Amino acid sequence: MATEVVMPQMGESIAEGTITKWLVAVGERIERDQPLFEISTDKVDAEIPSPAAGVLLEIRRQAGETVPIHEVVAILGESGESAGAAPVRAEPPAEAPPAAAPAEPPKPAPTAPAPPPAAPAAPAGSLEERVRKLSSPLVRNIARQEGVDLAEVPGTGIHGRVTKSDILGYLEQRKAGTLPARPSAPAAAPARPAGKLDSGFSVPAYVEGERVTIEPMSKIRRITAAHMRYSKDTSAHVTTVFHMDFTRVHRARERAKRKFQQANDTKLTYMPFIFQAVCEGLKSNPKLNAAIDGTDVVFKKDINLGMAVALDWGLLVPVIKNADTLNLVGLAKSANDLAERARAKKLGPDELRGGTFTITNPGVFGSLFGTPIINQPQVAILGVGAIEKRPVVVTDEDGCDTIAIRVMCYFGITYDHRLVDGADADHFMNDVKKSLESGHWPELEPYF
Repeated sequence: MATEVVMPQMGESIAEGTITKWLVAVGERIERDQPLFEISTDKVDAEIPSPAAGVLLEIRRQAGETVPIHEVVAILGESGESAGAAPVRAEPPAEAPPAAAPAEPPKPAPTAPAPPPAAPAAPAGSLEERVRKLSSPLVRNIARQEGVDLAEVPGTGIHGRVTKSDILGYLEQRKAGTLPARPSAPAAAPARPAGKLDSGFSVPAYVEGERVTIEPMSKIRRITAAHMRYSKDTSAHVTTVFHMDFTRVHRARERAKRKFQQANDTKLTYMPFIFQAVCEGLKSNPKLNAAIDGTDVVFKKDINLGMAVALDWGLLVPVIKNADTLNLVGLAKSANDLAERARAKKLGPDELRGGTFTITNPGVFGSLFGTPIINQPQVAILGVGAIEKRPVVVTDEDGCDTIAIRVMCYFGITYDHRLVDGADADHFMNDVKKSLESGHWPELEPYF
């Protein structure tokens, strides 16, 4: 009997996925767990394995289409079998995490469940509405019990997501009878935030007669663009740059890297040294390991480091969970494993969320330093520039200055000035600088 292949739910808040590529053609045979198609979601790019062995009888949704979760995208069966026969619903692929909680099954798409409509999916701007309606299970449970439509609740979370404090505040207002009246019809022109000038000025991307090639953005690029614009509109971005002496780090790495790789089957790069120094700095400066929720400061007890990984098709930020509990070996293994699986599209959605501080490394491409955009809802991000030999002035014990060749690097810390002051950022960077320049890594001694 034929088997349905459905769009998996790659995380609790994911409502849809975009099929980027079919890896098997109609009529070809496929084994169970063999990659069948690739998808891109708001959280992750991934290969989806076949839920059963058989022949691909029909592809119902083509590459480039955005499909709601649990909708049928293909039919598997045996050669000669009709795809129109009553199919058996396949179990979700192993890689897909289970849907939220058993007591609250995923809500069906608002359109009819019969054949998918020919019209394109929701109009531009629907990202915020989807995120609002897919708030946390706790918020949705409160809304259901109190009979609240989440679309009516102003959200202060990312993309207008309704937080627990938002809905509790809404209920308090409703109880007190102080809810603002809802307009009967949309205003002619939406109100703009104070201080924003609407000049009505725009510049076209191209003019008639200009030789151009137009390609649609990939799903991951559209999400990245929305997230970066949201961050710039949310946080008060300030960047400061420090010059770090990596000479002792460089010497320790050069001495240890061969035996380190032989013993641990993973490379020793500069990044584990940086991760370890950042963890020590965050412990001493908890403001930089925090988030802002309305007028509240949320201090994170765990240190989960996001590490930006540049891919051919976009940028992902996998997260090293509880990084402060790992030594250099653990940090090296975790970082290399996450980077390799990001490039192979093998990351799960849980590995791309929960970060409390992000590190990006444009220096590998030759950049001296950068001013990165904060990864919301975090309040700081560290940019690592090129690590290279430079002439610097060195003062010896007698106070004499000489010009020496040292291995140096610029670190740029971008922080949210709503919470983090310049002194806070500088104290953090000085702690990182001291850690990197101390030359004290006892866990590397077995590899010298």
